[in-house]
Amino acid sequence: MEQFVAELNLYTVAFLLVAGFVACFIDSTVGGGGLISAPALLALGMPVPLALGTNKLSASTGAFTSILSFWRAGKINKIALYFMPLSFIGSAVGAYVVYLLPEELMKNIIVVMLVAVAVYTYFRKDWGDVASKEELGTKEYIAVAIMALGLGFYDGFFGPGTGSFLIFGFLFLGCDFVTAAGNAKALNFASGIGALMSFALSGSVVWIYGVIMAIGMIFGAIVGSRMAIKKGAAYVRPLYLLVTSVLIGKQVYEILFK
Repeated sequence: MEQFVAELNLYTVAFLLVAGFVACFIDSTVGGGGLISAPALLALGMPVPLALGTNKLSASTGAFTSILSFWRAGKINKIALYFMPLSFIGSAVGAYVVYLLPEELMKNIIVVMLVAVAVYTYFRKDWGDVASKEELGTKEYIAVAIMALGLGFYDGFFGPGTGSFLIFGFLFLGCDFVTAAGNAKALNFASGIGALMSFALSGSVVWIYGVIMAIGMIFGAIVGSRMAIKKGAAYVRPLYLLVTSVLIGKQVYEILFK
């Protein structure tokens, strides 16, 4: 870890800031920013555990900034905030039992689920343009509790596609696309903190790199979330389908060629 601190220079700082901004610009709306930020850290020569832990630090900061923007715009339901502790607990447990299932099995399952999510969303052309329910009832509360705990566990355990699954879940419960994105970001933030604590306890965080990337992510989160709030479903929906498709491609590539 001292090696990376010693190698820190102006180029590295600029690289981390730009990568953080671009990653969180996307992540603040539909998730998937880890497709940019994690490889950026790996490109600097970080071992995988350090890259994942450092990425959780910066991503959690960006996610918190996104939550503030969505909350101020009234695009986060209180139900998502109520169940953030379940996401936190699920993620911490998931990170702890990370070797419970073979990674290849998880990749195969996730590809199928992501394809199903993308196809369903694509053919529901007007899905998420407006909220189909003004208020969420008891059934929805139970569903969000299960989703928070289950996807929190998944985020700590494996991770890819968590944002896509959360947005899909909130759309299914009747939220519009922008509110679904805000709710998803709230739960994703909590699960990120749970995983971050596990990484930090194992010494897998390069703090100075994470803080620098977090600065870029804060600005990316502000710009990305404001654009989503301003432009609505017409902007969020295609971006959601694009990021989900990239996630599918990444998982298929890893199954076939790694």
